Amino acid sequence: MLSHDRVWAAIDALAARNALSPSGLAKRAGLDSTAFNKSKRRSSDGRPRWPSTESLAKIIEATNSSLEDFMRLVSGSGSAGDALSMPRSTVPLLGFAQAGAGGFFDDAGFPAGHGWDLIELPVRAGDSAYALQVQGDSMLPVYRDRDVLIVDPGARVDKGDRVVVKTTSGEVMAKVLAKRNSREIELLSINPAHPIRRIAMAEVEWMTRILWASQ
Repeated sequence: MLSHDRVWAAIDALAARNALSPSGLAKRAGLDSTAFNKSKRRSSDGRPRWPSTESLAKIIEATNSSLEDFMRLVSGSGSAGDALSMPRSTVPLLGFAQAGAGGFFDDAGFPAGHGWDLIELPVRAGDSAYALQVQGDSMLPVYRDRDVLIVDPGARVDKGDRVVVKTTSGEVMAKVLAKRNSREIELLSINPAHPIRRIAMAEVEWMTRILWASQ
């Protein structure tokens, strides 16, 4: 089905398939580097904002793809979709403290820059997947110090999913998504000693689903 979420997920997947962030894909296509930013995907009142047909045509041309390729990414089927779901031997690995610092991610939660450590990928995941290593005991009893979480910014996030969230202040946390609307998200703490968190959408830099944890 052609939905707002699937079209944006396909853009993210096309970027990842070409080893680009969404911002990098926009620049390659001759668009403003912020054209595919998370903040551009919904209007200020929370209504879905769709990419223009012109911008889609430009990224398809810039990546030497076809409309059929892109539609396979939208639907998640066919050879292009299969290619995105094939396992890779290694993925980038970063600590939570580094994730909270600037320069390692774009605003959609995709890795940016170089110099990452690498880890073998233990599960099937899309090309946009990467690993985060837990640091400290703030996520006990579920996640321990040095546990590794595999996350994928291109994966759909639903109510009840375990997620990693980064705020605009640089805080990075693993939580359970309890509620989400156009104004805020409500997060249940994995550590029962920590209270429920409600965060305004304007303060969410990115949120990505946890696919696997080394527990």
